[in-house]
Amino acid sequence: MLNRALVMVLAVAAFGVGAAPASAAGPTAPTEPTAGPCQYTPTPDDPAARPVPLPRDPAHTPSRGVARVLLRTSLGLIPLELDRAAAPCTVQSFLHLVRHRFYDRTICHRLTAYPTLSVLQCGDPSGTGSGGPGYRYRDELPADLPPAPTDPTGVRRLYARGVLAMANAGPDTNGSQFFLVYADSALRPNYTVFGSVTPTGLRTLDRVAAGGIEPTPDDPAPVDGAPALRTEIRKARG
Repeated sequence: MLNRALVMVLAVAAFGVGAAPASAAGPTAPTEPTAGPCQYTPTPDDPAARPVPLPRDPAHTPSRGVARVLLRTSLGLIPLELDRAAAPCTVQSFLHLVRHRFYDRTICHRLTAYPTLSVLQCGDPSGTGSGGPGYRYRDELPADLPPAPTDPTGVRRLYARGVLAMANAGPDTNGSQFFLVYADSALRPNYTVFGSVTPTGLRTLDRVAAGGIEPTPDDPAPVDGAPALRTEIRKARG
């Protein structure tokens, strides 16, 4: 039987976006990065789970102020506050996807309930954990997160309750999937933090978390998997 420490290492290592099946891009699909500082880069081998153009990439990416997005889910409202200063390219991409209705009628496909990893992951229209927007962009990693008190090595940082961050499949592979932290979690600082969940949204997250994780024949008491209470983003609006 795996010990708890090893289980946690495996869980954190797997926290990200799965690889989508390769598929040929359409003949008119862009193949070059956008010309601005964010360099949104097409991923023809990982096509969009739902058609969406590349985001605008102006020479001066907005980097001040807070943008607000409301996720209307099947279990309640999740208002988000996006921090342009912390992650301007990420906020710009997220708002672009919201405006193109990319997140409408999508499920939050993953809930974790490890002792040091408590998140709800959303943002894949395919619902599989492998889908994205057909492009990627660079990390905007946090430099000011405090050490996680549960990690004596000091390697992991505190992704506190209420943090909104991007999931990824490795360095500079951000796309559309994001996670919402419903209880203090310990992660390597490899995930872009771009905002926060309001108290109203946290109440909705608590409801999702209280429902637990859908059991499977192989695992009747899982700590990582689909939420037992189906959580659908019916509309996302900014």
